[in-house]
Amino acid sequence: MLRLIIYEDKDTLRESLTLMLDSMDGLQVVGAFNNCDTVEQDTRQLKPDVVLMDIDMPGHNGIYGVEKIKEINPDVNVIMHTVFDDDEKIFASLEAGADGYLLKSTSSLKLFDAIKDVTLGSAPISPGVAKRVLQAFHNKPKQSFYLSQREQQILQLLVDGYTYKRISAECFIAMDTVRTHLKNIYAKLQVNTGKEAITKALKYRIVKEN
Repeated sequence: MLRLIIYEDKDTLRESLTLMLDSMDGLQVVGAFNNCDTVEQDTRQLKPDVVLMDIDMPGHNGIYGVEKIKEINPDVNVIMHTVFDDDEKIFASLEAGADGYLLKSTSSLKLFDAIKDVTLGSAPISPGVAKRVLQAFHNKPKQSFYLSQREQQILQLLVDGYTYKRISAECFIAMDTVRTHLKNIYAKLQVNTGKEAITKALKYRIVKEN
């Protein structure tokens, strides 16, 4: 059972998200708040697996919230859930440690799938936001990191949003082999997480733009 905290200052939306997501199989909403002023206490006491984080809230904003959550427990997955699709908010969120960035126009089913997938290594990003990220990195110089053909294939799948399980099935290799390849990829890219690998892959155009 995945434990979820929701931070959303709009009462109606927060209540509807809580009702909808808490009714989904395998998901339990353990907290829902209209600001993240107590985010450190919430994280320690409620022990979430995933946090759905608004950006513009009274008091501390959601970017502050991401930073504090990651300081306490880097393994907590944080998905930004916002109306903002400007570059400043997008990159500030990713730099703070956000594991995904979804617009509030995202359908309920896709939001539920994103919450599940982010715990499996995926980095859910709304298509329009992903396009802006690609555009921002479009003119960055390409740099060689000496990835093997198989490593490039797996990195491409990771960027495309595949989970470890889907990568295993797509490449006809065991899950442990996927983990080994990703460990080597992270070492070559000098990163520590899938999110960082995706960001660097896009920045240096290591993989193809979709």
